Amino acid sequence: MNPPPDLVIFDCDGVLVDSERLSVRVEARVLSELGWQIEEAEVVTRWMGRTSQAQLSEVADRLGREVADRFDAQTTSELHAAFESELVAVPGIEELLDHLDSAGVATCVASSGTHDRMAVTLGATGLLERFESRIFSGTEVAHGKPAPDLFLHAAARMGVAPQRCVVVEDSGYGVQAGVAAGMTVYGYADGLTPADVLAASGAVVFDEMSDLTGLLAHSSSSSA
Repeated sequence: MNPPPDLVIFDCDGVLVDSERLSVRVEARVLSELGWQIEEAEVVTRWMGRTSQAQLSEVADRLGREVADRFDAQTTSELHAAFESELVAVPGIEELLDHLDSAGVATCVASSGTHDRMAVTLGATGLLERFESRIFSGTEVAHGKPAPDLFLHAAARMGVAPQRCVVVEDSGYGVQAGVAAGMTVYGYADGLTPADVLAASGAVVFDEMSDLTGLLAHSSSSSA
């Protein structure tokens, strides 16, 4: 039996806050209005888990920089409004965080999103204070997910060796990043990424946050 991890690194969108459904819906509609006819499923496979800069670069390549800037401004405005009125925490996440706190397991956030975006999403759901000074963004590293940089950065800032960390993710790119960092990765399958994609990327797949309580009690990155 393996000991529990020293650090649990959470992705933000889709893991802590149920924001991916809102984001994908808005992004697909706005892109289609701007001239790129795209379905929500393609938005998921192309960009979910990656940085906004990666997405904007592809939009600019296809539609031009001016259109990419319009896409960025419009989606940012619409999503901030939607987050304030509609966003909720992922079911069961607060109970899981309570459990980890009581067990003395450290936690942090490592997301491809910007700090400004996380301040909005975590703030709207009452989770921001739980991770104060322990929030890391893809803007802080040279290479975003699926590269391991962000998770290694978070582990270093938290003072925990990568092999003593686990990652909780909901995207294929995020899972690949955690695996590349040498960490055990748990893939949340109640989001937009199919369970088989998470598993193929290297995750231990689970369906509900309550499932993680038992999984983390016996977790070790040496099993990844």
